[in-house]
Amino acid sequence: MWTADEIAQLCYEHYRSRLPKQGKPEPNREWTLLAAVVKIKPAADQACGGTNRRAQVTKEVVSMGTGTKCIGQSKMRKSGDILNDSHAEVIARRSFQRYLLHQLHLAAALKEDSIFVPGTQRGLWKLRPDLLFVFFSSHTPCGDASIIPMLEFEDQPCCPVHRDWANNPSVEASGDLEDPEDKKKCEDLGSPVTKKMRHEPGIPDSVAHHQSFGHQESGPVPPSVSGSHLTAEELAAVTGMAPSGAKVVDVHRTGAKCVPGEAGDSGKPGAAYHQVGLLRVKPGRGDRTCSLSCSDKLARWNVLGCQGALLMHLLEEPVYLSAVVIGRCPYSQEAMQRALTGRCRNVSALPKGFGVQEVKIEQSGFLFEQSRCAVQAKRADGPGRLVPCGAAISWSAVPEQPLDVTTNGFPQGTTKKAIRCLQARSRISKVELFRSFQRLLSSISEDKWPDSLREDGELRWEDNGHRCGPWKGNHLKVKEHSQSSTARQEKMKSLLRSLPPRT
Repeated sequence: MWTADEIAQLCYEHYRSRLPKQGKPEPNREWTLLAAVVKIKPAADQACGGTNRRAQVTKEVVSMGTGTKCIGQSKMRKSGDILNDSHAEVIARRSFQRYLLHQLHLAAALKEDSIFVPGTQRGLWKLRPDLLFVFFSSHTPCGDASIIPMLEFEDQPCCPVHRDWANNPSVEASGDLEDPEDKKKCEDLGSPVTKKMRHEPGIPDSVAHHQSFGHQESGPVPPSVSGSHLTAEELAAVTGMAPSGAKVVDVHRTGAKCVPGEAGDSGKPGAAYHQVGLLRVKPGRGDRTCSLSCSDKLARWNVLGCQGALLMHLLEEPVYLSAVVIGRCPYSQEAMQRALTGRCRNVSALPKGFGVQEVKIEQSGFLFEQSRCAVQAKRADGPGRLVPCGAAISWSAVPEQPLDVTTNGFPQGTTKKAIRCLQARSRISKVELFRSFQRLLSSISEDKWPDSLREDGELRWEDNGHRCGPWKGNHLKVKEHSQSSTARQEKMKSLLRSLPPRT
């Protein structure tokens, strides 16, 4: 139906052609990360069966995000008007929620081009059965998926981490994997990375990829570390020898820190530095963050879906990702499977319709042109320091204002004085997504609301006496009509109580 390289190329072309210059990295000085959600749909001519040819599909980018930053806990706001986490994966997912809200608007208006069709229960919708969504990221997600074994004789994307680095594990808030000084020393004009960037004619990208990063099909098989807690045999494999006989000399480090209460990393030099399978938060510069790593968030979306708690009120089943594709970068299939699915296998007692998904995980051989690795290779020994881009770009396949460029969690250019104004809210912030949800409900006749939102259900909204009316102040309330309440509804009530007044 599709290949990892096709998904990567589609996303890179969309980035070049549809995203503005504003918010993109400054050439030869900054780098960024890219993520996107791609909709896969069977081609219209697939109705004719009986052939053995490869199934034809149409591929469309429906959301995209760039970014490498997240704010510290001291800057977080209960009002929901700031983006706490601006890593590309999170921006792409929140942009995807905007897209889903728009598609539910179309479904409620009975438009045939919506991705949703009526469900079996009143007021609920479900995804068309012939559609699926693929998540793309130009780089391995920060956190557990980034803890990748480094084999002794394997071609490495960067030099092995020095032992004295363990005493000063300073990593950018992007959760990137490579130490910039080591990387700079290793990437000369004859390196596989530079050769790949030149796109020499006659050399397939997949071949260059295998040469540069020791792809599992051509290089040694990394040790399997599929459990949340390693057995004695697995620990020996990680710290000693891989099944192929190659010695594991180190692991790629992640800057993400173990959450409070977890068993921490050992910090020992070499391959035993990290403990795998743990929940982690993104690192900050001085101010600790409260944002879980992208590995943890992808694992959560693989169990709870990408739609979020609000949209679940209108959906019969969660919206899951069918596959995850990673661009060319340091990569381990075993680490990805462990981080996204393996450590969730024991999750149980989930509500009806939820479950741990067997998501397909693949890697592309194409490098993102504004990734850290690519920019470093281009600039060689250029002057100045290579830094992550401070801006984040959100794009959604919606007709009105699809773009959103933010810095430090607010729209780019926002002053301190304007922070509480409507114009100072990102379109994918919690409060703005809630307002979009509120507008969606106001467009639906109350007799078509799902049971969870009707008067005889457990929740209803009142806004100055008008259910789901226009936003007129801070009089938004939640009334309970039942003693029982799910965790999802409790989270929703908390959000409603914290909504700021419109100024």
